[in-house]
This record gives sequence, C-alpha cells and structure tokens, in this order.
Amino acid sequence: MTGRRDFLKKIGFGAAAILASPLGLARQGVAGRPNIVMIMTDDQGWGDVTAHGNDSLKTPNMDLLARQGAWFDRFYVSPVCAPTRASLLTGRYHPRTGVHGVTRGAENMRLEEVTLADVFRKAGYATGCFGKWHNGRHYPYHPNGRGFDEFYGFCAGHWNNYFNTGLDHNGKDVKSSGFIIDDLTDKAIAFIQANRSKPFLCYVPYNTPHTPWQVPDKYWDRVKARDISKDTTVCAYAMCENIDDNIGRILKALDDLKLTNDTIVIFLSDNGPNTGRWNGEMKGRKGSTDEGGVRVPFFLRWPGHVKPRKIEQIASHIDVLPTLADLAGIGKPKTCPLDGVSLVPLIEGKAREWPDRMIFSSWGGRVSVRTQQYRANAQALYDMTADPHQKKNIAAAKPDVHAKLAAACKKWSEEVGLSVRKVRPIPIGHPERPVVTMPGHEAMLVSSSKAPAPAPRKGKRRRRGGSRGVSYNKGAGWANDWVDNWTHIDAYPYWPVDVVKGGRYEVTLMYACAADDVGAKIRVECGQGSLDGQITKAHNPEFIHSPDRIARKEVYQKVWAPLKMGKITLTKGVSKFIVRALSKPGKKVMELKAVRLERIK
Repeated sequence: MTGRRDFLKKIGFGAAAILASPLGLARQGVAGRPNIVMIMTDDQGWGDVTAHGNDSLKTPNMDLLARQGAWFDRFYVSPVCAPTRASLLTGRYHPRTGVHGVTRGAENMRLEEVTLADVFRKAGYATGCFGKWHNGRHYPYHPNGRGFDEFYGFCAGHWNNYFNTGLDHNGKDVKSSGFIIDDLTDKAIAFIQANRSKPFLCYVPYNTPHTPWQVPDKYWDRVKARDISKDTTVCAYAMCENIDDNIGRILKALDDLKLTNDTIVIFLSDNGPNTGRWNGEMKGRKGSTDEGGVRVPFFLRWPGHVKPRKIEQIASHIDVLPTLADLAGIGKPKTCPLDGVSLVPLIEGKAREWPDRMIFSSWGGRVSVRTQQYRANAQALYDMTADPHQKKNIAAAKPDVHAKLAAACKKWSEEVGLSVRKVRPIPIGHPERPVVTMPGHEAMLVSSSKAPAPAPRKGKRRRRGGSRGVSYNKGAGWANDWVDNWTHIDAYPYWPVDVVKGGRYEVTLMYACAADDVGAKIRVECGQGSLDGQITKAHNPEFIHSPDRIARKEVYQKVWAPLKMGKITLTKGVSKFIVRALSKPGKKVMELKAVRLERIK
C-alpha cells in the first residue's frame, strides 16, 4: 500500500504557491489568515431553509448567513452523501477520488488524494472535524490520516442512535452526552476556543436530518403543532431547527471570542431531501441527478471582506477547496488536478465575463450535466430558465444542444472512470492504529450454490452480495448492518485486507447466537494463517431501545458478545480475511457483527 505521507512528499505538496486574489493578497502571513468554519448538513434539501421560501420551518441563523454573505442561488453537489464529501474535500469529481458508493469500502477516498485539511494544515492551520466523516473508517482513510488533527464523530454513512451514543475521538471509542448535534457543536466550539489565537479550519459535518428519525422533544413538539401532514416532514423540519440553533451557538461563540470578522463561515448540505417534502417544486430528491437531487443551499459569510450579494451563476462543491485556498491567500497548492475553480471573482462581483461551464452529477449509472441554462442527460434536455421544474423534455426540439450535452456526459464518464468499482483493502497493523475492527457491513459475502434461493421478500429491498446461504441482516448492507441468515456452511463472509505489518494478532469475533444454534465450529483464515474456535455460549439480546419518532429503515442496535478466537500470524501483503463455518448444529451459524484484530507483536 502506497504510504500517504510519502506520496504527498513525492508530489511536492505544500510548496510555495503564488498568491492569487485581491482578497487572498490582503491576508498574507499565517497569523493574518482567516479562520474557516465549514458546516454541512446531511439530507437537508434546498427547500429546508426559510430564506428559500419555506414558511413551514424557522431557520433564522441559516437565513442570517444567506443575508450577510455570498448567497449562491444555484449550487450543486452529488446526489448522495459520500460522493459529495469526497468532492468537497478534494475539489475533484468523486469518481476520480475512488469513491463510488456509500458502504462496504466504496466510500473510501484514494490515499493519493490531497484534502482541504491537508492544504490548510500545511499552511499552518489547526484542523478539526466534528460529525459524520463517511470517506473511510480505517486509518489512514480515517480523518486523522486525511489532514485533521482532531476528530470527534463517526465514520460510517449513518448512526444508530442520536442520544447518549458511542462515538470516535481520534480513533478511540468514547461515550457522547445528550443529543448528537448538540454534542458535536460542544466539541466544535471547544476546538474554536482552544485555537482562537491561531488560524483554524473547523469542519462540522452534521448528520441530520438523515434518519433515524430522532430529535429532542422541544423541536418535535413545536413543529408538530404546525399544520404539517407527514410526520417524516415534521421530524425533518424539527431536526433542521435544531441544527439552526446549533449554528447560532457557533456564531455566538465567534462573536464572544471576537473572531467574527476574522472567520469565513460556510453552510451547505450534501444532497437533496431524503423524503418527498417541499423543495421548490424541483424534480428529484436524494439519489437523483435531476435538479432537486443535487441543488442545495450554499452561503459564505466573511464580514468586512465579502459583501452581501446573491449569485446566480452555477457553482459546485468541487469549487470549495480552490475558493477557500484563494480567500485565505494560500494560492494554488499542489494537489491532484482539480475539477473545481475559485469562485472569488463571483464573490467579489467582478465576474461580468464569467464563462458558462458544465457541472456533472452521477449516481447509480445515471449522469446529468448542468449549464447555466440547461440540464441534460442521455435521454432528455430541459431549459432550466424557462422550465425550472423540468416539466418538458425539449431534446427533440433542440437536437443539436442535446447531442452536445449528451456527448459531454459520455466523455466525462469515461474521463473520470465512472465504471471503475475498486474496493480498497482494509489496512491491518498500521503503526498509528494497532487495533482494527472490521464491521460486518464491510464484509463481502460469498453464496453457497448448495443453498436454496431465498423466498421473494415483498416490499423489501433485494439482498445483495450473497443471498444464498448468507446475507446482511437488512439486505442492503448499509452502515451498522451485520452478517446474518448464515444458514449454509459453504457460504461465508470475507474482508479484503492489506497487512501493513506482519506479525501476531489477537482475533475476536463480535457475535450473537440463539441457544438452539450454539456449537458451531468456526475457522478464520488469512494468507497462510488460520485459527479454529467454537461458539459455546448463547447470546441473543433484545435490541437497544431507540427513541425513534417514526419506524426506521436501518438496522437497530444491540449489545454483542466477544468470541476470543486466539492468536493468528499474518503475513505482510494484500489478502482476504475469511470467516468460515466448519459445522452448524442449528439453523444458523451465528450473527456476526465484527472482527477485531489487535497486533500483539
């Protein structure tokens, strides 16, 4: 595995760069550079902000940021979580970064990518991330390996519980206190306070209004009292109002520390809304490459430096890294080739000759392109000026325009490697992380040809990655899921791994098993090493109570038991870590939540 630090050194990352913009020139010198607070929400649509015309919720602090700074009216991201985060952090379209999904390692950015945090840490900034990461769990894919000195939050695509839950603090498990968004804000404010005497980059990727539907009573009760028909909308708005209050806390902390005029504050969301609530009547929602799936709020405030103005030109998440580097006077740092551009001319109001451009969106094999006037895909063309709700496909009426944009989509797909679906192996034995926990949802599942095909599950998602003899508990294998329905010994889970340092490792399986299924013999294998064990104790707990307002689609949480398998010798190199069943006395082998590996010598 290529060493990330070696790669950054090889390409000359951090070498002196020419300062570019007038705003940047005004901020030369590390001590004089602006602080940055970048707040991103999860599944909050463009329509979930009062300033955009929604009077069913109240977001005064988001509205304040819109009024006091650069308000980008047509700002675009990716259709789903991990791709947006990768593009935001690198200034590059997500397929280039290696991110092609949201689970089972498909969310991991290539180690060669240079992140926003790398850029600003090299420029002398303290860097902190507080919230949902979703671009790699295992070091060096972990935030601490991607330029962030401080991390508090979680690395998966979503979390099980939002109250008094377990989180990750710089690679160690910790217990949070209270509602998760309030807690994340506490930690972000503490980071700001601790670094108030030097420039800092504080990235706050909140994890709501993503499900599960949990929010404090205060917010649920006040939104529920309004005339809103769907409880999912009530909870989404309640979550947004909680976020808004916490944004207000961050802004007040900056005021109290007299840092307001020295701090750039950015607010955006990672994709369209996660339900069919009001979104300006745009077509599409989360997961869609239509307007409603990728247009989000984007506000940038820097009092005394950025004048309030509404900007109509299209812009994108790939533009954030070059824009911030420009504003901070860092110039053009050595990174992988950027897709984004600096938006400083638009922010300064000096873009009379700003050229038209193409911004691409992709998900699930679908690609669309947005220009200032049009949105197009392989089948359709829409005039977004005359028809912002995409009611009329004008491809037949404007065949030349459609052909040009459809060809651009095809060319872009090939150029960025959209069809590449490489899963990067999990690093084992990295010097920075002697303990690695490989969760069940990251396992690849191998079916048994001898096992019967599963019965159709009406109204359920199709099980993926090995539905004959073994599957994930919920079928889709999203974050926090586990290996379940393990009914045949020829079926098994495995994890692609890269043993960074060979040696002896302690192996523990986290499992559940009904009393009638006790007795299965288990073997773990990796390279030439193997280790046998047996399940001798039943462990079949109830799910932990979750204060959901509405039934969830994700798995619930429960306490898992450790099965200490013993010690195994692992050889350096890329391999598969396999868990097999040698015997199955009952109906199922077990439920397997995770494999824990600790290097002992």
